[in-house]
Amino acid sequence: MAKIKGLVVIDNERCKGCEVCVASCPCNVLGLSPEVNGKGYNYAVMVEPDACTGCASCGIICPDSCIVVYRQKVE
Repeated sequence: MAKIKGLVVIDNERCKGCEVCVASCPCNVLGLSPEVNGKGYNYAVMVEPDACTGCASCGIICPDSCIVVYRQKVE
């Protein structure tokens, strides 16, 4: 059975740093960036990209719909 690798793409300028996605991630992939976006918010980033399974919990729960999750089979 092939493994699934996930990739989380976050719209940094729309993210308000509410951390709901960080709390919802079962693999602790997401965290907040020390940098701020144009609105002055610390935005979400992938801090452990290799741990992402592509479950999409973060994208589903994001209140601003600024997260897209891609899945790729890894042989």
